[in-house]
Amino acid sequence: MKTILLALAFAGIFAAVASGELVLDGKVIEVKPKPEDETVSAIFTFTNKGTKTVKVLSVESKCTCVSASVDAASYAAGAKGIGTAEFKVGSFVGKHEKFIVVNTDDPAQPEFVVTFVLDVPEVIQVEPRTLQWWLGDAPDEKHTTVKVVGKDPMKIVNVSSTRDGVEFTWKEVKPGREYTVTVKPASTNSVFLGALKIETDSKIPKYQRQLAYFSVYRKPDSALGAAAAPAK
Repeated sequence: MKTILLALAFAGIFAAVASGELVLDGKVIEVKPKPEDETVSAIFTFTNKGTKTVKVLSVESKCTCVSASVDAASYAAGAKGIGTAEFKVGSFVGKHEKFIVVNTDDPAQPEFVVTFVLDVPEVIQVEPRTLQWWLGDAPDEKHTTVKVVGKDPMKIVNVSSTRDGVEFTWKEVKPGREYTVTVKPASTNSVFLGALKIETDSKIPKYQRQLAYFSVYRKPDSALGAAAAPAK
C-alpha cells in the first residue's frame, strides 16, 4: 500500500512539473520600416523550455494590421520555433506596440504573447493639425506649419479646401523643408468643419497628400466646464 501511495505521489509531482513553456528569444521584437514601406515583415524566434510538447491551436491578433504564422504545428520540449509577422504600415507614425497571441493546448500557458514595437519614421509634421475659432470670434488669420523632417525634401504644389467660405495661402519658409499655411474664414457666424488638402511632390504616394483641419465651434456652456471644450 505504501509503495502504491509513493508511486502516486511521484506521478503527481511529475505531472505538476511536466509542462510546456514557449519563451520568446528576447523581450520584444523591434520593427523599423522605411518611410516608403506599405508593409513590413519581422521574424521572431522562441524555445519550448518546458518538459512536454506544446501544440499550437491558432495564431491571431486583435489588430487587422497584423498577421502572423509559426513554422510548426507543435514544439517538443527543448525545440526552437520560428514565426513571421507582417504589418500593414498605412498611416502609422512613431512608436506603436502590437501583439500577436499563439494559442496552445497547454493549460499552464494557453496564450503565448509576442510583443512588437513598430517604429515608423516621421516624414512630415503638420502643427497644429487643427485650426479652431469659437462661434462669433473675429475671423482672424491662423497659421499651421508644415515641416518636412524626412531625408528627402519635398515641396507643396497645391492646397485646396473641402469647404467654401475660407481663404488660404501658403508660403515657403525653408526650401523643401518648411511651409506656413494661412487660413482665414469669411465668417464665424455658424458652426462648421472642414479640411485643407495639402499636396506635395513626394515620390512616395502616401506622402503626396496631407490633411490639416479647420473648425468653428460653439463655446461650451459654462456649467459644463472646460472639459467640454474641443481639443485644439
